[in-house]
Amino acid sequence: MLKLSSSPVIDTAGKLLVVAVLMFAFVFVVMVPLYNVLCDALGINGKPSGEAYTSVPAAVDESRLVSIQFLASNNAGMPWEFAPTTTAMKVHPGAVNETVFHARNTMPSDMVAQAIPSISPSRAAPYFHKTECFCFHQQPLEGGASAELPLQYIVDQDLPKDIHTITLSYTIFDVTDMADGAVAAR
Repeated sequence: MLKLSSSPVIDTAGKLLVVAVLMFAFVFVVMVPLYNVLCDALGINGKPSGEAYTSVPAAVDESRLVSIQFLASNNAGMPWEFAPTTTAMKVHPGAVNETVFHARNTMPSDMVAQAIPSISPSRAAPYFHKTECFCFHQQPLEGGASAELPLQYIVDQDLPKDIHTITLSYTIFDVTDMADGAVAAR
């Protein structure tokens, strides 16, 4: 009769496999909710709601002004010029507001970009409604081309009274390799 004996190498490999599986489970199951709780607790990385904004009849609150700051940054390796044309606005809650960001593809080749927004303080994110935004779609630009990227938004009248400044920050990423189609002429 053949008897199988366990070797230290097989025992160690089995233990390492179990540890690796547990590590992946921790990263994919625990880290995302933990990250969201930590961001909410610290008031950082305000994520805008993924829900569509439903317009409700409301008057503009002209008794109050809220400062909106606009920031733009490029992800590492993104060669475009990307900036807001206006860095700050004072707006009345309930009013429709518009601004524009400027982008220029500094490369000779066609590229596609995607902007990811972040709102600070995170408590303000549910009250900041983008009705039109370049971040809703990928932005294709031919080599050397420029584009004006519109943003239309409303600060909800229900914004807590202790929030006087909202910062809307965009980071732009190169998604050329992941883009669905060819770069369209603008």
